[in-house]
Amino acid sequence: MDDDWQQQLDEIREEFIRRNDPAAWVKEADAADASLRYPNLSVRGPVFGVAVQDPAVGPEWRLLKPVTDGMPQMARDGLNSHLFFTAKDGTDDRGMRRELLAAVATLEREPVNEVEVCGVRYRVVRGDEFTRSDDDGCLEPPRPTDPEPLERSWDRQARDTQSRDIGFGLDPDHSDGPMEGALKLALRDFAYTGDRYPADMRADSERAVATHPEIVLLPVGFSVAERDEHGWRPRTVLAATPHDARRTLYNGLDEIWALLYQYDDDKKARYAKAAQEYRALDRADEFRVDDRLLRICRVERLLRMGPDGPEPPRPSDIDEYGPMKLHPTMDEDGNLTYD
Repeated sequence: MDDDWQQQLDEIREEFIRRNDPAAWVKEADAADASLRYPNLSVRGPVFGVAVQDPAVGPEWRLLKPVTDGMPQMARDGLNSHLFFTAKDGTDDRGMRRELLAAVATLEREPVNEVEVCGVRYRVVRGDEFTRSDDDGCLEPPRPTDPEPLERSWDRQARDTQSRDIGFGLDPDHSDGPMEGALKLALRDFAYTGDRYPADMRADSERAVATHPEIVLLPVGFSVAERDEHGWRPRTVLAATPHDARRTLYNGLDEIWALLYQYDDDKKARYAKAAQEYRALDRADEFRVDDRLLRICRVERLLRMGPDGPEPPRPSDIDEYGPMKLHPTMDEDGNLTYD
């Protein structure tokens, strides 16, 4: 570790001590314990979202849409819809509506990663998901200090906890504690390596280390993973809390997977019974059904920052479809024409 890194860690440690926050100390002890029990980091792949820089709020970039989409175009579509509904319901100003609709029209035609409307910058941003594992390959489960909803409902109609990404400030100089600060410093030189990544992806990754050297760690998420002959595979989208991920697993076992994968009556009944068994365990982070091993795992994400803000999608990032018209045509008075 060079002197610059050591100085940064010392500053983070001193600030952490000055805070005098017992809850933060417990969280820090949890993180230190996890780094020993689950020392290995495994990259799961890129994820995409939308950030905004609004001079009326301040110079800082903030997340507008969660960084959870699997392709850049999905995030562009989310931005398209945000701007469309802002034009429809968020303003009575014809000039502002014209600017919003012009940006929507651009997003319908071109795979652009940034638009500016009335002085506000919107950017599709890129992050990487990663998980921790022990030396046996077992994924890290939720920690005791990870957030849980105030009311833990198992009802399928219950709303998931809102993503903590929304409104999250992208400040590379902020760290919640020494363990987070040390991880950010260690990840600065992270780049894809190995034959599993095509050459263009490796080259883009190495270039990003230079163009976007600073690291922001996004709020932790949780998902269901399943172990097969190739290792652990994600089976659900990212949830904001461990319980939201557990409820997703319960609903999958109880009925949803049977509908999706067309289980026969015997398997459907077997999984429905397994769902009730899993629910009765209340806070279980691992469960077996038939020969399947399912686990609630902790998912972390990093996002790179450069002099001009958060990293956009890379040329080697893959889209399975392109821009398209998503909404009816709107005029500057807000009238809709259904094409």
